[in-house]
Amino acid sequence: MSNGHTPSEHYPGPMHRPPVHGEPDYAGYAGAPHGGVHAAHGAHHPKLQHHFDDMDQQAEASTLGMWIFLVTEIMFFGGLFMAYLVYRAASPEAFQEASAHLSIVWGGLNTAVLIFSSLTMALAVRAAQTGLSPKTQVGWIGATMGLGSVFLGVKVIEYTDKFREGIVPGPHFNATMWEYPTGVEMFYSLYFVMTGLHALHMIIGIGLMTVIAWMAWRRQFNSAYYTPVEVSGLYWHFVDIVWIFLFPLLYLIGRHYDAAH
Repeated sequence: MSNGHTPSEHYPGPMHRPPVHGEPDYAGYAGAPHGGVHAAHGAHHPKLQHHFDDMDQQAEASTLGMWIFLVTEIMFFGGLFMAYLVYRAASPEAFQEASAHLSIVWGGLNTAVLIFSSLTMALAVRAAQTGLSPKTQVGWIGATMGLGSVFLGVKVIEYTDKFREGIVPGPHFNATMWEYPTGVEMFYSLYFVMTGLHALHMIIGIGLMTVIAWMAWRRQFNSAYYTPVEVSGLYWHFVDIVWIFLFPLLYLIGRHYDAAH
């Protein structure tokens, strides 16, 4: 330029685009930049990371990342399901005998609890999507955590009964009470591994929901930004679905086999 000044460089990106009519107002958002939506170089959501062009792209990337993670989890649990099917095919009578000893009441209760927890999780996501009050968002998230805690409490009762009755695989396994002790011990080995890992995932989910609830209470989520709630919901639904497969495999198939014979 003739005055000797070098023209400033402008790079494409959300910080330099002109204000768009009708964009969401971030002024009341916790952590919004000083001056509101049109501060500095234009509208820029405070949660938009620099390597994304817009909030939609960021949400799609986060969702894709969660789905990729869940695929690895499916392969992990898939290996356990395959082991169950192989050993059950080798000892069907033993697995029937062992399965008949599990309580359908406790298993059915836990199934209903997790189904309702999926409902409350979906309502929590919806509350964040529609920008409902933090109290409403935290309420649905808290209900989800409460139902998850009920599930874990039931598993503690079931595990306690197994230890008391001496049917935990290992040196203290009571083989005298079974017609097929070797196969029964294998069944309960798989039972404790599969349900124990599932319970661990549930504990992680409750911890994750604790963080999400804290963020919701601090007004972090609104109609423009709710991705953490959504991807956490995907994880929670996955854990619930795993149990939907575990329940019939462990609690019901043995009795179905017995009825067929």
